[in-house]
Amino acid sequence: MGEQPLLEVRDLSKSFTVRGGKVRALDGVGLELARGETLGLVGESGCGKSTLARHLLMLERPDAGTVRFDGTDPFALSGKELFDWRRRVQMVFQDPYDSLNARMTAGEIVAEPWRTHRTMYRTARERAARVRELLHLVGLRPSDADRHLQEFSGGQRQRLGIARALALDPDVVVCDEPVSALDLSVQAQVLNLLAELQRELGVSYVFISHDLSVVRHVADRVVVMYLGRIVESGTTEEVFERPQHPYTAALMSAAPSLDRSSARERIVLEGEIPSPLNPPSGCRFRTRCWKATDICVTEAPPRLDDGAGHAAECHHPLVPGPEALARVP
Repeated sequence: MGEQPLLEVRDLSKSFTVRGGKVRALDGVGLELARGETLGLVGESGCGKSTLARHLLMLERPDAGTVRFDGTDPFALSGKELFDWRRRVQMVFQDPYDSLNARMTAGEIVAEPWRTHRTMYRTARERAARVRELLHLVGLRPSDADRHLQEFSGGQRQRLGIARALALDPDVVVCDEPVSALDLSVQAQVLNLLAELQRELGVSYVFISHDLSVVRHVADRVVVMYLGRIVESGTTEEVFERPQHPYTAALMSAAPSLDRSSARERIVLEGEIPSPLNPPSGCRFRTRCWKATDICVTEAPPRLDDGAGHAAECHHPLVPGPEALARVP
């Protein structure tokens, strides 16, 4: 990228002590997020997506590695600097029912962040005017401010959640499965809303989802995680059309497609995901990979890169010849 990334993560690691040992939830994770960009984060349950999101929100402190936000390490901040920083990264939650307070009106829900960040809008008149603006921005009526949560549908509730996330004028919004609890037709409306808001406000998204068709629709770049590692990353087109890692190819083959001519042959992975308490030696994916050889057992896979942002960790990438990724020293 030509300009400095808005968000830069390098070699991030995090372990949790549980009964039976330690879980390495993140192991040397690195990524970048540009201004106004949507980064899709995909992988099976337990791969580390939510743990990574919690670090981006500073809800967890890493064991090792660095996070740079606009060139600053947020974990080095304290006092007022840390307080001011926290408004710059906000979150839209998966469940629009449990993540909103049913005892509040819509206006109170949207205005709730200002109870902490009091200096943004000092008077009740300013706050009420901004609530109406935010409701209009997410496709609700300004008069909805006085309605209670039970009067809204699931899609409308998620719009309220988005309005609340935008109340502090953030630079980055972490979207954790923001449409998975919604009907299919409503999903499209919310996704289109997020895209419109990004064009209008220039906000960046980290978009976590199990639904690959959704990620393909919204993301500029994609990061694929497996057992705490990023196994492939690149532009959405590169990752979906020319996956290099066998795990990525298996995920893409499982994505439904209406175009029979472009549908891939289904790759069915054998076996269960290994326990994160005792991940396989060498390549963590080798126990489920049809291309695994002896080197996959004894050596961690090298990082391969095409020099244009498409990278994978694999001993046996899927595309040979001049288009193949090259080993990074």
